[in-house]
Amino acid sequence: MDFQLTPDQREIQALARDIAKAEIEPHAAQWDREHTFPRDLYPKLAELGLMGVCIPEEYGGAGADFLSYILVLEEISRADAGVGVTVAVHTSAVTLPILTFGSDEQRARFVPPLARGDAIGAFALTEPESGSDAASLRTRADATGDGWQISGTKQFISTAEHAGTFLLFARTDQDTPGARGVSAFILDAEHIRVTGREEKLGLNSSVTNSIAVDAAVERDRLLHEEGRGFHVAMATLDGGRIGIAAQALGIAQAAYDVARAYALERRQFGKRIGEFEAVQWKLADMSTELDAARLLVYRAAWLKQQGEPHTEAGAKAKVFASEMARRHSGEAIQILGGYGYTTEFPVERYYRDARVTEIYEGTSEIQRLVIARTILGLSERSLASAS
Repeated sequence: MDFQLTPDQREIQALARDIAKAEIEPHAAQWDREHTFPRDLYPKLAELGLMGVCIPEEYGGAGADFLSYILVLEEISRADAGVGVTVAVHTSAVTLPILTFGSDEQRARFVPPLARGDAIGAFALTEPESGSDAASLRTRADATGDGWQISGTKQFISTAEHAGTFLLFARTDQDTPGARGVSAFILDAEHIRVTGREEKLGLNSSVTNSIAVDAAVERDRLLHEEGRGFHVAMATLDGGRIGIAAQALGIAQAAYDVARAYALERRQFGKRIGEFEAVQWKLADMSTELDAARLLVYRAAWLKQQGEPHTEAGAKAKVFASEMARRHSGEAIQILGGYGYTTEFPVERYYRDARVTEIYEGTSEIQRLVIARTILGLSERSLASAS
């Protein structure tokens, strides 16, 4: 077993760290405070190949592997998790599915602009009545003579108001309930109407929208096979969860860095607080769990990169890393005491940003169902009926 990154991976990691320190970290607090989506940042990331890290060069990407992409997400999220989620959704949830499931024409048409950062991608699955139960979605796509008429509403869609390309899921078979009647479509911004923006606890440098669609599109906008959209969605989430785990890992690392530095500087009762056992144990636990989360995340990324089954590994990485990030950012606040509760230090932002990693791209409860279904050999239906 080799636990060392390759020279190429280390180079990409260093590149992401440098751009994060120079272009993201100095502005993160202001973006959070003012709820600013840093639109001008993404062309800079694209110029360095960071909007298409793991996309082949022939499609305009950097041609690196999936683990390199995960390293980039970790470093970007360490500086600002809102930027991290925008890059993650753009790459994992839109560009990669089109690359994987698209026809030759679709890959040539849609992937290069996404990989080059000419367009930002948005993933439109969730609806007001369809969250964890994604197969119950109501948005419909009715076949017409030369295409599809798609109509419905979606909720909690990251980056929708800035996106140019949407991967949207709709029901093409109205008589077949559940997953079998769902198909996937590639839509443009002109097909979408943004109907609202969510006010959120954290990730304020990203945007989360409600959208409506009522558009006629040509038949070539269908991604993969008719009725196989739920397969596209689940395969996409399998990889996307690894990206969110990397985001959580970056948040936790940032929280630990601040807490450790503070413990070495802050003095009480005549000595640095890092010399007190209570603080030492907190930092020791944080460092240990960071290592454990990193191994889980990198292993899941490696499995995906090798074309191996990674559903269980991705779920384990996400549930552990996300819950760890929430705990560690809370412990960082505790170590900083009153300062930790103020905006003078970034740990309160880390705490707010970490919380959603336990929710989106599959809640922690759903991750545990995925893991249980795998280790017990249970079908989704039998597990649901027993819960």
